Amino acid sequence: MKKSIIKKIFIKLCKIMGYEIIDQNNFVSPTLNRELNDNLSILNDKSIILPLGEVKISRKISSVLILFRTNSNVEIWDQNKKRLFEEPKIEYTVRSLKSLIKSINFCNEKYPSIKIKLMIVDDNSKQENLEKITTLAKNSNLKTEILNLDHHKYKNVIKEQKNEQTFSNLASLLCCYENAKEHGEDLVFFVEDDYLHFVPMMEEMISSYERISSQLNKDIFICPSDYPFLYMNNKKTNVLIGNKRHWRTIDETLCTFMTSKRFIEKYWENFRKTCLDRNEPFEKYLNEIYKSEICISPMKSLSVHFTNINSSYGLSPFIDYKKLWDEN
Repeated sequence: MKKSIIKKIFIKLCKIMGYEIIDQNNFVSPTLNRELNDNLSILNDKSIILPLGEVKISRKISSVLILFRTNSNVEIWDQNKKRLFEEPKIEYTVRSLKSLIKSINFCNEKYPSIKIKLMIVDDNSKQENLEKITTLAKNSNLKTEILNLDHHKYKNVIKEQKNEQTFSNLASLLCCYENAKEHGEDLVFFVEDDYLHFVPMMEEMISSYERISSQLNKDIFICPSDYPFLYMNNKKTNVLIGNKRHWRTIDETLCTFMTSKRFIEKYWENFRKTCLDRNEPFEKYLNEIYKSEICISPMKSLSVHFTNINSSYGLSPFIDYKKLWDEN
């Protein structure tokens, strides 16, 4: 009886002082009132990973602006190859958007305090395709806005290109960056329309962002996809612990990634120059940023780039692609 009273008092004192207790005998945390297999972390407060202990969250997250960039008319930009499953491009766009919406809804259930807005930047989809995209967005119950890309706005900004597809790609990307700079508040997530996402993607991205940026005491870039090209050279990498998986440092991304509005403003010239002309590689000026800032990608992947099966920028390893495709 005395031991029980003393234990209760001790638990209360620990809660007041901000400490957490692990009862390894009963496999629970009495202060958190959770089993150790449960998520022990508290958003914007502390990240707890067994057996590594606790990280106090100094980089708190308030909102995420998601810019979903769509072009349902072009099968694969700059290539004549077919995508995995060889369906029309609109199939990838619709499934990508469905999977993104599911991931956002899952995140909203876990973290209702974080404001998430979805902005769709559509590059002149055919009416029937645009209706499919619009219907999905309207039925999502999310805060959503659809922008139709104005090519004329960028005619005197972007250098003349060899074909209209390249110009469109650069213009839609610049439109996304401009909207991120103008409307972003905290984090901004740029997403292309040929990625399919696992349901926990948004939750893991946000939780890992706050944990790792708090440890580093600085903002970061975070990519949701584990690209095959990352395993085709002998570059050294650091492995970090995120919320529920490992992450690795990388020095190259494509155009799907998350970062802070502060970094968009700080490196605005790099973002802008990415879109003014076709660079080699395309992401040349983004990759320059990673010489100064930390960029990470997950192991294993949270999102899969559904391109040609032989593309080094496509399918992440150790994924059941057919299952992910059918689920969406």
